[in-house]
Amino acid sequence: MGKKKAFALRIDEKMLAAVEKWAADEFRSTNGQIEFLLSEALKKAGRNPKNSNNGTNT
Repeated sequence: MGKKKAFALRIDEKMLAAVEKWAADEFRSTNGQIEFLLSEALKKAGRNPKNSNNGTNT
C-alpha cells in the first residue's frame, strides 16, 4: 500500500455506529474497517488500484 492521506469524512451517526460495531467484531479499528470495505468494493467493481514499487498505478 502506498502513502496514506488523511481526510475528513462526514457520515451518518447510525452508519458510523454500525461500522464501529462491525470493526470491533472483526478486531479492526474503525479506520481499518472502512479501508477494508473500500478495498473490497474496489476489487468487486474491478477498480482496485494496482500497487507497484514506485507508488504509481499500473
